[in-house]
Amino acid sequence: MNNTDYKALSKTEINLIQNKKSYEPFRVLLTTSEKDTKILRKKSIDIDPKDPLIKLLADRMYATVQDEASKGVGIAAPQIGINRNAVWVQRFDKEGEPFEFIINPKITWYSDIVRYGREGCLSIPDEMGQVYRSLILRLQYYDLDGNFHDENVEGFTAVIFQHEYDHLIGTLFTDRIKEQETINYIKAEVMNEVYYIKKASVDND
Repeated sequence: MNNTDYKALSKTEINLIQNKKSYEPFRVLLTTSEKDTKILRKKSIDIDPKDPLIKLLADRMYATVQDEASKGVGIAAPQIGINRNAVWVQRFDKEGEPFEFIINPKITWYSDIVRYGREGCLSIPDEMGQVYRSLILRLQYYDLDGNFHDENVEGFTAVIFQHEYDHLIGTLFTDRIKEQETINYIKAEVMNEVYYIKKASVDND
């Protein structure tokens, strides 16, 4: 994941980050706005983990996801108007369920075993839906201190990562619902039953 060719923040991005204090939230972009939707649909690019404005961006994004009006379990930079690969995710897989700021995440592997669960989105008001998400994934990223991580993430936290990662590639959870309508999923317990039936028949030969 080494990249020395990061594109510098634009003047527009810098102004957006700096126009308020670190504890003040950004405005969340909504799909009800055509202008906002264009940004939400755009693919994001990596950001320099050592950029001096990263901390302010992170602080204001955290204030946004913690704001009572939009309180959620994750937020991606495109949702506040910056098409950069950066997200906040609540780590339910860690003690204390901390929020962590993830820079330039790359999902390098998805499990075939999926979870079917209810999702909503700060950028899509008053809409929920059931989405299939991989139960386990492998993730590479940088943290706020510039440290590189390569780890497996499981369960509900993996679901959050996939939702936020989709934002970075211009995809919304409603797109996943439509996309998955043409895919056939087999319940894990059904697969296990088939496996055991076959195993039993072999043992009886």
